[in-house]
Amino acid sequence: MLCIFDWDGTLSDSAEKIVSCMQRAAEDAKLHHLPGSEVQKIIGLGLPEAIATLYPEAEQGQRDMVRQRYSEHYIKADQVPSPLFAGVVEALDELKGKGYTIAVATGKSRKGLDRVLGNLGMEDYFHSSRCADETRSKPHPLMLEQLLGEFGREAEHAVMVGDTSFDLEMAATIDMPRIGVSYGVHEVDVLKAHGPQLVAHEFSEVYDWIVSQARA
Repeated sequence: MLCIFDWDGTLSDSAEKIVSCMQRAAEDAKLHHLPGSEVQKIIGLGLPEAIATLYPEAEQGQRDMVRQRYSEHYIKADQVPSPLFAGVVEALDELKGKGYTIAVATGKSRKGLDRVLGNLGMEDYFHSSRCADETRSKPHPLMLEQLLGEFGREAEHAVMVGDTSFDLEMAATIDMPRIGVSYGVHEVDVLKAHGPQLVAHEFSEVYDWIVSQARA
């Protein structure tokens, strides 16, 4: 099975950092302050799409400034990488050991993902990855379709794991099995609207579901 994971909010406990950097970038661009509960709803989108969603009234120059300043704030803050959620490394190691293919599909930029993987010493950990700036942003399913093509898999022989509606919607579009995690940024009811096979409350539940499919 090809196991595809979102990064922020699914594997990495990085939501607070993302929200803080976005709020600071918006302040730099003289845009109105949004509460963290609103900002975290866009986690998972590509950066241009996230800014446009949060500030649809902003002029292009302001959006460009937010994009630049967000990147600057985040690079500085991410010198100390966000921790992975409890049980993530152990579960991924078990999956790799059992011969599963593991990949990342993220709203991060390629530079951003490569930086965090480097800071964590995980540069060669995943078999592949797709980032929002090298394909279509979620919830379009192109990044999933590209990963399926890379490994020669059908959607039914893969699973998408994520904490947002964007993750589950893109999987649902191509009839790929999908797991939501409740400890991320979107509410359980939002996740359930996209028909996940499971909403997990701990990462160990994700592992158990994946392994159970091999026995079925």
